[in-house]
Amino acid sequence: MLDHPFHVAGGLFIAKKALGPEIDASFLKRPQAELPETASSSRRRRLWEIPHKFHCPVIGTCFAVNELRPLMHKVMHLPRDTSDFVLHTTAVGACETRTALAGLLHKTLEKRYALIVRRFAASKTAEGVRRHWQEAVASGMELPGALWAAWTHPACDSLLEHEIYGDIHMIQHQVGTGTRTDLKTLQALRAENAELRRQVDSLRQDAEAARNEKAGETRALGERLTELRAEQAGRDACIARLSADLAKLRDSVPELRQRQALARRAEDAEARASALVAQCREQAETLERLRRRLDELENSGRTADTVATQPANADLSRENAAESLYGKCVLCVGGRSGAMDAYRDAVERQGGRFLHHDGGLEESLHRIDGVLAAADLVICQAGCISHNAYWRVKEQCKRTGKPCLFVKRGGVSSFGRILADLCGEETADAASD
Repeated sequence: MLDHPFHVAGGLFIAKKALGPEIDASFLKRPQAELPETASSSRRRRLWEIPHKFHCPVIGTCFAVNELRPLMHKVMHLPRDTSDFVLHTTAVGACETRTALAGLLHKTLEKRYALIVRRFAASKTAEGVRRHWQEAVASGMELPGALWAAWTHPACDSLLEHEIYGDIHMIQHQVGTGTRTDLKTLQALRAENAELRRQVDSLRQDAEAARNEKAGETRALGERLTELRAEQAGRDACIARLSADLAKLRDSVPELRQRQALARRAEDAEARASALVAQCREQAETLERLRRRLDELENSGRTADTVATQPANADLSRENAAESLYGKCVLCVGGRSGAMDAYRDAVERQGGRFLHHDGGLEESLHRIDGVLAAADLVICQAGCISHNAYWRVKEQCKRTGKPCLFVKRGGVSSFGRILADLCGEETADAASD
């Protein structure tokens, strides 16, 4: 036990080792200070001027142990292993008179609770101080500052001092009881906190496992993506290589385009030949039909040549009038793309076959020679074809003597009138013959 006096309310306790020749035994028999009855000055009391039994509540309430220790080390030397109780009782004993420690604690309290002291100073009577103290007790806030401001107030009399002493004494008991309750609650909270920590650790492990799984999936997808990109790069390289090979092949065969042109011409010639074969077949059928009719006329018993010739010519003229385009190929060069079906219907209603070439807009001009050779009649819509196609059609028809009609407009009605006029001319020619 350390050699320091332990001050308590109403007296002090001194260890036997603390008694020495320098300490007078009469110190133990010193009477307790008398309590003042009324305030005799308007000046606020200092820490060492208030009754000594109030020092214990003031030091214990206004200073925490970890705060009191460095303050005491500033003015006195204390061993490092000094207990909290020795620190408290030493500070209480030092406040009985004006000592260096008492002055330091007084300045600290004045600075810390200056606002509360100023609020209490507005009251000039003990009743006003009591009201401020009761408000602080009711709210439970600022109790240390209110205790210091009330006990050092000039208007605080002995009755108010004991009333405050009783209140703070019971509050300390209640705080102790509450502390024990808080300790039990703290233990329960610690147990609950431990359980929650366990659950959090479990959830953290589950989350870590899920994160690792997702990371593995992400790595697998990344590797797959890299493989796909490599495959795509390989395909692109293969396409580029094949394109280069194709270009080399084309360069190695310089007459490739000519061969392609010849192949198109061959196709056109084949189409023309097919058209000519069909035309020959139709003409053979017409000839056979005329022969049968001639045989019928010879077997009818008509002997007069004039009588036999006139009906025959009349029948031929009617047949030619009815079948002016029968078996003939009508080539339409140019025209509106949306009217092709109408052109075809107009020609087929007259018994003809419809051929078409767009005049070099999309189709090759080399193909126009084949369709011109297969056609029996050419209708050239000059306003819908190129100049090269126009001169080519005109020159070909002039060289072969093939009938060609040039039309400025590409309407369906114009095309129909041309066919009607053409049929009328051929009918008139047949009748005159």
